[in-house]
Amino acid sequence: MSGDTTEIRQTEQQGLVIPPGEHPVREEDIDPDALFILHRLKEAGFAGYLVGGGVRDLYLGKQPKDFDISTNAHPGQLRKLFRNSRTIGRRFRLVQVFFRDNKIIEVSTLRSQSEYDENGEAEQVLPANNTFGTLEEDAFRRDLTINSLFYEIENKTVIDYVGGVQDIADGIVRLVGDPERRIIRDPVRMLRAVRHAARAGFIIEDATWQAIVRHCDKIDLCPTSRIRDELLKDLQSGRSRAWADLAIDSGIFSILFPFYDALLKSDDGAQVKAELLALLAVSDRIASEGRLIGKVVFDDALLLALLLFPWAERQFSLGQADLKGAGHHRMVVTVRDGLDAAFSSRLNLSRMLIDNITTLFVNSAIFQENAQGGSWPGWLRKKSYFGACSRFAVCRREAAGGEPADLSLFTMAAPKNSRPAPAQKPFFAVMSPPQDRSSNGGGSPAFSSSPDGIFGLRRDGVNLRFC
Repeated sequence: MSGDTTEIRQTEQQGLVIPPGEHPVREEDIDPDALFILHRLKEAGFAGYLVGGGVRDLYLGKQPKDFDISTNAHPGQLRKLFRNSRTIGRRFRLVQVFFRDNKIIEVSTLRSQSEYDENGEAEQVLPANNTFGTLEEDAFRRDLTINSLFYEIENKTVIDYVGGVQDIADGIVRLVGDPERRIIRDPVRMLRAVRHAARAGFIIEDATWQAIVRHCDKIDLCPTSRIRDELLKDLQSGRSRAWADLAIDSGIFSILFPFYDALLKSDDGAQVKAELLALLAVSDRIASEGRLIGKVVFDDALLLALLLFPWAERQFSLGQADLKGAGHHRMVVTVRDGLDAAFSSRLNLSRMLIDNITTLFVNSAIFQENAQGGSWPGWLRKKSYFGACSRFAVCRREAAGGEPADLSLFTMAAPKNSRPAPAQKPFFAVMSPPQDRSSNGGGSPAFSSSPDGIFGLRRDGVNLRFC
């Protein structure tokens, strides 16, 4: 790469600036609504950048799931620019901008480097602050180098302060800065490192990996709600088998699920791990192949049941078939109480979710015994729990080497009358001017009850207007 106009250069802050033609990010691959936000920011005199996983995925030739944006505009200024938006967050305020089909794009203000400050105490847990900063400071606050890239639309350049471009090229997941300090400040970063390594098929850089192994027990310091949210992301990622493999090897799995630890270390441990990975591989296949025919729908109870089943089968002797009457009731109570004691309180799961997992487990033997060449007896089909339990049963059957699960059981086709997103004009460009919103609490987005309405908007004649 050479020449006066295309040579990759360093900024004054030593950031690597990669010009168009030297990177694979193309505007035609960026969501048009995200582009609209970036251009609106530019027209208003603010800097705007596509950031994080969106830039990483475009670099890898993938279609990003989310297009997040950072800017030097403050939340109040963003709310004035994007009227159909709301502010969220406690530690740091984000602005969510709403588009049709319930699409949300998050816009954050560039954050300061204070949390990353090397002069801080290594043992200090991540402090709450709301300090705005520069592009460079924002890059060093991010968790992983591969998620710390910026794309700016004016010059169509990619900006890299932390070596993320090279790590993408080398297939490496690396924490930004000193991994020991970053993990102690926020132990959830360990979960994110493992997730992105699993998703991308990357290896975890040695210093980062050793820090994870040493400090995996500090996950217990994190709020249960954060752990639960991160876990569900892993199970829904389509790479849950690879995630579980890395989590077990690093020790994270035993910290998250201590009731699995003795089982994995027992003489039967290799078999338990094989069963677990096989079940998760089924959900990964369904998630991957199901996207080709529709929207994949995996409820949390099914995903958690697949994760827990090798342990639960042994813990509760679920192989007992044809439980009836008092015996069935006793099994329900035993399983539900066992899940509560081992799992529910750790992740603060709802009673309904625990009850749904219990139903899958208690009826697992009945469904296994009554499968008839891919069909089910009529009396079983009449049960209220048939749909959920049959989906669990076909996943188990595939994991055991049987017939692959029918993808149509887990997918929802797109509505035939659904309207495609506009190819040229962004959503905001075709909206009527804002109306008086004094009855809507000062402008918070509203929920439309109309089938043709849009989250935050309602139909008024032929025009879309603010609620």
